Amino acid sequence: MSARLEAPKSSLLPLLRALTARGYLAQGRAGEYRLGPGALDLGAAAPAQRELVEVARPAVVDLMRRTGETVFLGSLTSDRTSIVYVDKVESDHVIRYAGGVGDRRPLHATSSGKAILAFLAPEEREEILRSLSLSRHTERTVTSLPALRASLDEIRRAGVCVTIDELVPGASGIAAPVFDRYGRIAGACAIGGPTSRVRPRLQALAAEVKATARALSARLGHRPDDRASPRREGRRG
Repeated sequence: MSARLEAPKSSLLPLLRALTARGYLAQGRAGEYRLGPGALDLGAAAPAQRELVEVARPAVVDLMRRTGETVFLGSLTSDRTSIVYVDKVESDHVIRYAGGVGDRRPLHATSSGKAILAFLAPEEREEILRSLSLSRHTERTVTSLPALRASLDEIRRAGVCVTIDELVPGASGIAAPVFDRYGRIAGACAIGGPTSRVRPRLQALAAEVKATARALSARLGHRPDDRASPRREGRRG
């Protein structure tokens, strides 16, 4: 790589370390580098994600302008252990929620992750739940399966997920599911911001996120009646 780029190894090492930390590269025992799960996720999911991003972009920009908070689109990673951000529009606030396209976040501690989990087919959801480590990130992280299942039940009833300080102290998120034309979960639309700004506006922000997610679902060809079908929560095919 050094020879091909005509760059000294010392200048490439920080870049390789950064790409490895983000999951785009993985290092073998002999010190060699290869594509990591992050890069494979982006490649494997590219066609479906491309449609979601292209359809969603105007609405995502509009949601950021209406709420003033960073907006993310997230989807399930190919290994089903995380969500990956496939698009974002960053807030103009000096203090704002940070995160980049391609970044992975835990399913059980994020609003996007739980919004996606809640609307998967029951058998797929249970399979994923049994494989999760449920690591604790803050005092508010849900770390037991019964509590997580109860949270997902409530998310399905409400149609929106709110997380307060569950991944990072002082940071909160609100997410709603986005469905495709077949009634399958395509991803989640979410906003993230400082708890001090999000908590006082929870009801209004949740309504904005839900409305945007419904509009995105409609643009992907989803009809509300599809949600009554047996395939409603599935992510098959």
